[in-house]
Amino acid sequence: MSAEDLEKYETEMELSLYREYRDIVGQFSYVVETERRFYLANAVDVQVRDGGGEVYFEVRMSDAWVWDMYRPARFVKHVRVITFKDVNVEELDKPDLRLPEEGPFSG
Repeated sequence: MSAEDLEKYETEMELSLYREYRDIVGQFSYVVETERRFYLANAVDVQVRDGGGEVYFEVRMSDAWVWDMYRPARFVKHVRVITFKDVNVEELDKPDLRLPEEGPFSG
């Protein structure tokens, strides 16, 4: 496999992963970023821990999706991350429920 073929393959995998993300992001409540991974999750708990004078974070997530194009299964039931680096947790904005403009619920 040439370097060009490998680059094309990785580009296609990244595009496929982005499309998957775009299709499922609305099903999740939180975005979680660590130094190694990007997650979507419906429940997140971040605890600050002190281990022998060093502070670290324990992040637990459930009902999660992992941004990693090399993982065969990106949907995971429970995730636990231990990190000494920053953790960013953002709550996703959920659009209000919208009823169809036509049909039995239209005004």
